[in-house]
Amino acid sequence: MAIRDIGFLILLLIMAVYIWARNLYVIISLGNTLPIILSMPLFILMGSHWRMRTDHTHLSYSNLIIGFAGFAIGLLLDVVTMLAACWTYLLWTWISARADEQDLPSLGRLMVLPFLAFPWLNLEGNIIGWYFRLSGSWIAATIFSAMGFKVMHEGTQLIVQGLRVGIGEACSGINVLQSMLIAGSALNYLYLGKYKAYWWNLLILIAIAWLANTLRILVLCITALTKGQDFAMGIFHTWGGWLVVFIMMCLSWSFLSLQATYLKRSALPRSL
Repeated sequence: MAIRDIGFLILLLIMAVYIWARNLYVIISLGNTLPIILSMPLFILMGSHWRMRTDHTHLSYSNLIIGFAGFAIGLLLDVVTMLAACWTYLLWTWISARADEQDLPSLGRLMVLPFLAFPWLNLEGNIIGWYFRLSGSWIAATIFSAMGFKVMHEGTQLIVQGLRVGIGEACSGINVLQSMLIAGSALNYLYLGKYKAYWWNLLILIAIAWLANTLRILVLCITALTKGQDFAMGIFHTWGGWLVVFIMMCLSWSFLSLQATYLKRSALPRSL
């Protein structure tokens, strides 16, 4: 590896540390933050098979200009999502010039992990969390109403049999959604990394995360009705986030393994 390559990677490392350093306040707990931090080591581990090119290829100057310019704009606008996207774009610019061409399709599929290695979803995904809460509370109200319970529903507020159940920000699943996407993307790559269906399954992972979080809301409501609100909103609520992760992993593993089996049996052509 040339000295200029080492210098470029050090520059990327400094930029990554800066993105995290200016957003340290997002760290609510180590349990929610550690999976995000481990996303980059996971990318390195899963992409460790790649080989360096034997010929010398210059980095694309146009890509560098786009990447650094976008990063500067992200700093001015204070948009972490844009910073993460431009940082990932710069990393891909280096990889695409240094990795063997046969390894590029595989590495390209893994680039979702570096993008998820920054807390952009926790910082700027409030609208996603809001729809998760709103839709989850509506479904809970519909189910309880169909079961014969007296239900009043307004926005993210539920009153079931006179018991008020507020679907607050802690029930949005946003604190663990990024962790779930990281784990789900890794599973997606392991099962479908050689198929075109890989990219569609990234969208399906979001649907699975929504389903898991909706199930969490239902379980919390049932627990509040049977065991009391104090128990439901106490330690049970704290561990509910990890329950979401577990449910999503089970759903993702089942769905992806079945899909991989189907694709193998149907002998569909693999992507280049």
